[in-house]
Amino acid sequence: MQPLNILLVDDHPIVRAGLRAVLSGFDDITVVAEASDGSEALDIARSLTQQGTALDVVVMDIQMKPMNGITATARFKAAGGPPVLILTTFDTQSDIVAAIEAGALGYLLKDAPPEQVHTAVLDTAAGKNTLAPDIAAALITRMQRSQVTLSAREQELLSLLATGATNKKLAQQLFISEATVKTHLVHIYSKLGVDNRTSAIARAREEGLIS
Repeated sequence: MQPLNILLVDDHPIVRAGLRAVLSGFDDITVVAEASDGSEALDIARSLTQQGTALDVVVMDIQMKPMNGITATARFKAAGGPPVLILTTFDTQSDIVAAIEAGALGYLLKDAPPEQVHTAVLDTAAGKNTLAPDIAAALITRMQRSQVTLSAREQELLSLLATGATNKKLAQQLFISEATVKTHLVHIYSKLGVDNRTSAIARAREEGLIS
């Protein structure tokens, strides 16, 4: 059986080197390429396809710039690309749900044992869902709660809000007007059942929407 062709996507070279060393230790896996963000990953995947090299799995981090892992996962999914296994340090429910909704088949944390990562890669290639036990527990907890559903933009704004950003700063960072920021805040407050920033941030953390 031919080894699986893997693309590693992480913005930290040392982390990529470590993952490459771990995965390359398994005879049924070949790391054929690396990328430092989602945009580069998509470009590399297209280039490999043109060269006749098919990718079996993309092992993807989440927090990267300019394109994060969630956006890249959604684009791989939309393009009918290889399945994605998220491997990250971020375990907030908002990140987990966003990754799964974007199309990721698996979600593991970087402290997972090598054998677990190996099994997850094989399962992802086979089209099976793979969630670390603590990740699965977080999802179950979220499902059991009265869920609050925020749009991707609202979640992004809420995360920035938690840093203490003013409306002007939020508008600059999101490339929208201050009026639009205020509109988003009204919707966020309504969904969370609060009436101010402090309460919104506290409620969002309780719901696992932000870290």
